[in-house]
Amino acid sequence: MKKLWGGRFSKTPEQWIEEFGASISFDQQLVLEDIEGSLAHVKMLGKTGILTMDESEQIQSGLLKLKAKAQAGELEYSVSEEDIHLNLEKMLIEEIGPVGGKLHTGRSRNDQVATDMHLYLKKQVQVIIEHIKEMQIALVEQAEKNVETILPGYTHLQRAQPVSFGHHLLAYFWMLERDKQRFEESLNRIDISPLGASALAGTTFPIDRHYSAELLGFSSVYENSMDAVSDRDFIVEFLSNSAMTITHLTRLAEEIILWSSKEFSFIELDDTYATGSSIMPQKKNPDMAELIRGKSGRVFGNLISMLTILKGLPMTYNKDMQEDKEGMFDTVHTIIGSLKIFAGMIETMTVKTEVMKDAVNQDFSNATELADYLATKGIPFREAHEIVGKLVLYCINKGCYLLDLSLEEFKEAFSEISDDVYNVLSPTEAVRRRNSYGGTGFDQVKIQLEQAKKLI
Repeated sequence: MKKLWGGRFSKTPEQWIEEFGASISFDQQLVLEDIEGSLAHVKMLGKTGILTMDESEQIQSGLLKLKAKAQAGELEYSVSEEDIHLNLEKMLIEEIGPVGGKLHTGRSRNDQVATDMHLYLKKQVQVIIEHIKEMQIALVEQAEKNVETILPGYTHLQRAQPVSFGHHLLAYFWMLERDKQRFEESLNRIDISPLGASALAGTTFPIDRHYSAELLGFSSVYENSMDAVSDRDFIVEFLSNSAMTITHLTRLAEEIILWSSKEFSFIELDDTYATGSSIMPQKKNPDMAELIRGKSGRVFGNLISMLTILKGLPMTYNKDMQEDKEGMFDTVHTIIGSLKIFAGMIETMTVKTEVMKDAVNQDFSNATELADYLATKGIPFREAHEIVGKLVLYCINKGCYLLDLSLEEFKEAFSEISDDVYNVLSPTEAVRRRNSYGGTGFDQVKIQLEQAKKLI
């Protein structure tokens, strides 16, 4: 079969070579963006007089028919036409005749594919931002229900200090807020039109790049035609932002996996987000959280792959850059799916408040409260720290906790301790009193919630 670019060639590649070099198996996902870019390009060709208005309108009509077929899933793609661009151009010529071959005037597949990816990512990043907001809403709603729910806070996965569960959940809200900001800021680099840069050097035709950019909703155009066709920074930035986002999701996934285990029993996941065992009837596995934790590997891999493709790549377009799409598509689907799963998982999970409460009453996470209490009595904190450390050791040897000690035992450690120490050591009071800005105190958590609601 004769290639659209085949004039210079006397032989065509064997089928297996065609299949190896073709990208239509994955870049067909850009079909609507490719048609959108072509519509803008041909309108510009008509406006500038490069094509007659009749030719421009014929081509627009043909493209709109292809668009309707694409939306209905009626287009059939061929490996022999290599990519989405040549497939659509051939379909257009079949639809409206030889005039369809004029569509490619003043452009190249190099600026065409770059335009498609800018259009695609611009849409998808905005979708991702909306899904981040939905997960943030789920976190805020769950946090608001659990402002005064207390659980152990951890460092080194060892119990550290009691905290509000609402406060704990809001930590992820703020992580996601930074993720959202990164994606929003990246739109400045995505929202640029490469269309009209042609292969690498621009074109001799009197095109109007700013007009086609305006038609496509781009805020600006690339200032340098070589940069326009070779730039993939916007994809690297997207992949990097996605890697950071899924890193945050894996941290919450790990906590959900721990919290839903029998050893913790702090939460129970809705059945929708868990699965059973093929052999053990009692099992309820947090598979969705585990799967998201595992999918981080492919997102990280896609970032490294893209950086490797670009490393040492000479100007301008090289066939290596065909490999820029599959990782981008995969990351888009992975991030959107992960955020949707998480929003539902957080919204529907059952919080076992009594189990959490029992946990903070059976540990030494209130030890810092006692050290702070002694410091208010005028003891240097480092000395107070040592006194409390010895009391903790005393309790461990005795098989009890700080709140189990008698006032006499406290006074043996430090004579100025009075019976108000029991109120200080209460987990609820310990959390309530941590009222520094951004702290876990109930009033501070409520302030955080108000700030979070304003952002979403």
